[in-house]
Amino acid sequence: MNFLRFAARRLAEMAATLLGASFVIFGALYLAPGDPAAFLLSGRSASPEALKAIDDQYHLNDPFAEQYLRWLGQVLHGDFGRSITYRTDVSRLLADRLPSTLLLVAMALVLVLVLGLLLGWIGAVRGGAVDSTILVTTTVAVGTPSFVAAVLLQSLFAVRLGWFPTGGTGNGLGQMLWHLTLPAVALALYLIGMLARVTRAAMLDVLGQEHVTVARSRGVPEHRVIRRHVFRNALGTVLTTGGLIVSTLLICTVLVESAFSVGGIGQLLELSTTTKDFPTVQAISLIMVALFMTVNLVVDLLHPLVDPRVAFEPRRSAG
Repeated sequence: MNFLRFAARRLAEMAATLLGASFVIFGALYLAPGDPAAFLLSGRSASPEALKAIDDQYHLNDPFAEQYLRWLGQVLHGDFGRSITYRTDVSRLLADRLPSTLLLVAMALVLVLVLGLLLGWIGAVRGGAVDSTILVTTTVAVGTPSFVAAVLLQSLFAVRLGWFPTGGTGNGLGQMLWHLTLPAVALALYLIGMLARVTRAAMLDVLGQEHVTVARSRGVPEHRVIRRHVFRNALGTVLTTGGLIVSTLLICTVLVESAFSVGGIGQLLELSTTTKDFPTVQAISLIMVALFMTVNLVVDLLHPLVDPRVAFEPRRSAG
């Protein structure tokens, strides 16, 4: 029952926060300098008739609350409006481009979890020269921005060696995986280093605790001590970085998709921002906020299950 109440409370908080985010995202149009109609025209000159047509199409003369509620109602029905640049429904644009982004983020996330946890585990357990090598490697990874990693990987493995395509997504799942390998590595590199360092520090902290010493004194095999008493207790600390990892992936995918010409929502967001395609920007921003909040919700629900010492209470951010 405690879990169900906690889950219900977190869902309610998420819904309220998402509602507030939708208000801010929609209201950003009115924070932009100048007339909204002129803003939607991307600075192009237009006749009074054209301006009136824009006003009528987007209901710009209606009260703000009425416009927001109309837009919110449409969004709840899956209608994000019509793209100004592409002259098509935003929902169709998202349906065409979202799979590429989700696959790219999923591939990067797998790399982050597997390599980050593995390197952190090995560094904490082995120590010595192995730990020092991992520390140096992860420090370099953390200090390499995603767009720099994208350029370096593309130059070496795509242009010079020709092992991977320089861009695009290809056709079919197999070609998509091949095309997205370098972008996924570029996207994951920084987070692999970060997660490895967090995992290492959390495991070293647990290794110094009394229950680990007691387990060893009782003759428990070392591999079982590490797996059950060290890694399991460190996993709660590692899990709290889940929201940060996903949010960073969503933010950096804009840069990586642009570098590799991946036709995902990251590249679409960049192009729509440049051309001031406001309905598309609104839709992508809202989807990214919803994805980020969903991941945070999952982390909040899993944390007490992974670490029984944590009560079913909302996580408090540091500071």
